[in-house]
Amino acid sequence: MRPVVSEKLVLDSFALVSLFHRESGWEVVQSALYEQEKAHTRCILNWINWGEFFYIIKRRVGAAKATEALRLLEQLPIDLFPVDQPLVKAAAEIKSEHAVSYADAFCIATAQQLNATVLTNDPEFRSVQHLLKMRWLTK
Repeated sequence: MRPVVSEKLVLDSFALVSLFHRESGWEVVQSALYEQEKAHTRCILNWINWGEFFYIIKRRVGAAKATEALRLLEQLPIDLFPVDQPLVKAAAEIKSEHAVSYADAFCIATAQQLNATVLTNDPEFRSVQHLLKMRWLTK
């Protein structure tokens, strides 16, 4: 039996949307959440990426399903990370220097601040993978 070792993971909305809609790589997200739970740790999601997840789901399936998705999200081993002025500044600096969305810049800044690994399959992250540790949903 292999020991439970869990890295600190920051989720972006891409990973969560993949999980909730069972899109390519959703099993990797499910497995990562299971690993976190087994290790008595939790993934990290900042409030900006929480909002991005919500609006994407709402656009795709409507308000009722989006509200249901948020209730399900609360049951997962995920901690919501606060957005403060230093994080906003770090995200703005990342956005000013790299071709990523503003929400992705928050995910990157969160991972950098926590020395964590980002779990995603968002192609925008390829241009910044030299800045942080990445775990891709698919190869």
